[in-house]
Formats: sequence, structure tokens, C-alpha cells
Amino acid sequence: MVEELAQADAAVAACVDAAAWALSEQDLIAALDAAHRLEQRLAAVKLAVIRELDGRGTATAHRASSTVVWLRERLRLTIAAARRLVDLAAVLDTGNPGVRHALADGHITVDQARVIADTIDTAHTVAGPEAADKSLGVLVEWAGQFDPTLLRKLSTRILDHVAPDIADAAAEAALDAEARRATRDRHLTLSTLADGRLRLTATLDTETAGLLRATIDPLSAPSGPDDERSPGQRRHDALRDVCRLALRTGELPENGGDPAQIVVTTSYDGLTGQLGGGTLDTGLRLTPEAVRRLACDAAILPAVLNGAGQVLDLGRQRRLITGPLRRALVLRDRGCAFPGCDRPPRWCDAHHIHHWANGGTTSLDNAVLLCGHHHRHIHHSDWTVRLAADGHPEFTPPAWLDPEQLPRRNHYHRRT
Repeated sequence: MVEELAQADAAVAACVDAAAWALSEQDLIAALDAAHRLEQRLAAVKLAVIRELDGRGTATAHRASSTVVWLRERLRLTIAAARRLVDLAAVLDTGNPGVRHALADGHITVDQARVIADTIDTAHTVAGPEAADKSLGVLVEWAGQFDPTLLRKLSTRILDHVAPDIADAAAEAALDAEARRATRDRHLTLSTLADGRLRLTATLDTETAGLLRATIDPLSAPSGPDDERSPGQRRHDALRDVCRLALRTGELPENGGDPAQIVVTTSYDGLTGQLGGGTLDTGLRLTPEAVRRLACDAAILPAVLNGAGQVLDLGRQRRLITGPLRRALVLRDRGCAFPGCDRPPRWCDAHHIHHWANGGTTSLDNAVLLCGHHHRHIHHSDWTVRLAADGHPEFTPPAWLDPEQLPRRNHYHRRT
């Protein structure tokens, strides 16, 4: 096998620098199909090798805790990717051999193989080997037409085609099996990047996926015609808003004896002079602008230190817009006050119009409700906000947007 793989490697290497531009469109399509088919065949070989290594205990011999961990180090994979390979290798080895052969022949992809293997296993359990063999033929045929997601949906009714007399009972059994797989495979991974940010990867079960969509989707809509965020950025900001709402409820369990909260540490001179940044209690650094914005919110605990590192003020409530004062603010603004925004009060921060670090008071006359997006917008743009003579907030756009800089108001929350 090693010699054959070395020959295949040399052949593929010769194709890497081939002049694709010189090929006709028909030849390009043929090359794409061949490369894809070869990729699936190599995947079948790779999975067979992984299964054999796992069975021999090679990982333990190399002082790794498991084959998954050994693959992560050997192939520089994520733990999730390595686990999927080990699991699928086991399924293809112990399940219906037809799935492995279909992958080796290049008729299905690795993701389709996972779907088919799961379905064949269920069909075998509830309807027997004959139904499982028939299901394999149908599913491989469908794999030539449908991607793994749609194939997964169609597979739930496979017995309608191969064993209609027990299809209803089998469908319920398949649904139960799918729920067990979802429960088994659920995970959420937070990986710290080199610059302090987090990469979030997750596989959610059906219930959690529904909860997340029900929570995130309404908050992911553009906040107005000037919202230039990408869909991914809007989902990111929606997740942040959900976390801020959860912190604001005060119902999260304590962590190490302390309430669940964000602690931002900065120097007093840095905060008032806008010179220095801050540090989260997780050790991650923040810009001065982020520190000043976060300090507006009651869900954040500002720990302001003097030059010697002594605590001068640990988030005294009278500096934060909470309790009766926030309720009064909600009654006045009824939601995000930025023009055109429809975010309700529960998704909003209380923003100091004149920042308290610059001497601003914590009062109704110096506060305005802003959603997370527009709170950041006010801190990082040339828009300004003030209270008009009638006590309601109005926003002045920058000159490049409106040369006359006419004040604007949000009429959304007061429409009849």
C-alpha cells in the first residue's frame, strides 16, 4: 500500500503545476470530477488505516491518551475533526461493507457516507439485513443527486421505499436514533486565538438549535438601512446581546462565590484621559474605547485602580443606571432611541450621554437607551446625542452624511 500511495502522490504532485488555463471547459469539468472521485477514494484508504491503527493501540504505544489525541498531533487536526475520523472509521469497519465500497469507488463523499452508515445501521436494527441492503442501494443512488443535509432528511423515510409495511414504526425508531446521535455528538468548543479572540465551534442538538435560532434570528436582522454589517457579523453581535441579557437578569449561578459578571480593570487616569486600555478578568486586553463603552452598562463591574493598583471604586451602584432609574429610562425611550431602530428595552444598554468618567452624572437627564450595535456606533462614530427641550433624545448625524446636520429621532417606538 505504501508504494502505491507514493506513486499516487507523485502523480497528483505532477498535476499541481499543470496549466489549468490551457484546458477546455469540458476537460476542466472532467478534471474536477476525477479529482473529487480521487479525494473520496483516498478518504476510504485513510479511514481504513486509521481503523487499523486504532485497533492496534498505536496511540497508546506512542504515549498518547487516545487515537483522537494522537491524530490531532500527527495530522494537526482539531479534536472534533480527529474524533469524527475515528468514529466514522469504526462505523465503516463494523457496519455494512457496501458503504465502505461506495466510498472507495468514489460514488459518495465522506459526509454522505456518515449519513448512509447511520441510516443503514437503523434500518438493519428495525427491519433486518435485507432492508438494510435495499436501503444502501437507494441511498447511494440518492447520493448522486443530493448533498448530505438533504440526504439526511430523505433518509428518515427510507423504509417507505424498501419496507413500507413497517415504515411508520421504523420512522419513529429512526427519529429516536437520530436524537440519541445528536445527544451523543453535541459539543461546544471555545478555542483561544493568538490575539486573544475566541473561535467558537459547535454541534447543537435539535432542541438547542431551535432555541438558538429563536433567540439569534430576530436579533440578526439589519438594524436599519445604514447597517453595513455582514450576516456573520450580525449573528456575532446577536450572540453578544443574548449574553448581555443573560448577565442582566441576575439569575445566572455564582462563579467561585461571585455573581456572574464581566470585570474590566483599568487605571483611573487611563479611563478619564482616554489614554490606556483595560483588561478583562479573563486576562484579555481591551481598547480604551471598549472600556468606556462597557463601563456604561450595569452588567459590567468596572474595577478602577490607582497608580499603585489599589481599588478606588468597584462599580458602586450609584454610578450605574439600574433599578428605578433604568425603569424610568425605559418608560421614556421604550427601546433603542437611535433613529429607525426597533430593538426593545431588554436588548439595550443605558448609555451616559456625558460619560461619567468625564464628570457626567448618573441621571435620567444624562442617559439614553441604545442597543448593542448603536451603543458601539455612538462610541466610534461622529454621531452625537442630546436631550431636546421636551426631554426626549435626538441624534445629530455627521456632516458627511447630512451637511445640514438636522437632529433625528426614533419614531418607531411611538407609532400608533
